[in-house]
Amino acid sequence: MTVPLSAYLILSAFLFFLGVVGVATRRNALIVFMCIELMLNAVNLSFVAFARSLNSMAGHVFVFFVMAVATAEVAVGLAIIIAIYRNRETVDVAELNLLKW
Repeated sequence: MTVPLSAYLILSAFLFFLGVVGVATRRNALIVFMCIELMLNAVNLSFVAFARSLNSMAGHVFVFFVMAVATAEVAVGLAIIIAIYRNRETVDVAELNLLKW
């Protein structure tokens, strides 16, 4: 008994939509950052689902590249968020205006 491709794609679309809603509605920079990671993982799920259905390894290769980019994003993004918190003492996106002195 196998799970159909449509089930994986529906789950992936739901996770991506949840990430978009989180980015659009949340004000905390860490929550926004986690929602972006959720969207990347939703795309990874769809890559793996298509690769499985097509009996190809290309989707798995793309997932490794996306994971490498996500790892670099986490390292740089968290460093930026920590630096902003040390200077402004807040991670609220609405209060961050870096172009003003």
